[in-house]
Amino acid sequence: MKKFNLIIFAILIVAINFSCKKDKPVQVANPPVQNEEELITTMKLTFLDSSGVNPSMTFIFQDIDGPGGNLPTLFDTIRLNLSKTYFVSLELLNESVSPAENISDEVLAEGAQHLFCFETAIGGNLLINRTDSDGTYEIGLSSKWTTMNVSNGSVLIKLKHQPGIKNGLCDVGETDIELDFKVEIQ
Repeated sequence: MKKFNLIIFAILIVAINFSCKKDKPVQVANPPVQNEEELITTMKLTFLDSSGVNPSMTFIFQDIDGPGGNLPTLFDTIRLNLSKTYFVSLELLNESVSPAENISDEVLAEGAQHLFCFETAIGGNLLINRTDSDGTYEIGLSSKWTTMNVSNGSVLIKLKHQPGIKNGLCDVGETDIELDFKVEIQ
């Protein structure tokens, strides 16, 4: 009986010893990479007349301290001529640092994750087509704007961040920046 009690006691000691050991934390081989949002303080739209007759025009939104601080220091109205086609390049900057950081370079490098969306509210008198691509879907850093009749309205420009979900549509992803430019077609 003593032997039996001794064996039971030994088994209990071993069982208690193993049950008290802490599990090692599970390590993830490749933790997910978080996309750090960039501060976008400035959007510049540069318009080139497709006929090459008129000089280029640049329209700017600028809010140096970013969203939530002071009001924007510059928010141009886009003024275009009627019955014209313009090639437009869009540039994003972070001018809160010196030298200014060109966010457009990052958007282009991560083109498969970004999409510019253009929503016009100008009575159908402005057509906008993105002209650049990530190889599968459009990006929108370059676009073609075609004006029709004299009118006033607006163009809402959104930069959508769509990692792993980009499908060429504007209804998915998070919005990195959203600006509603007033537009006059003269």
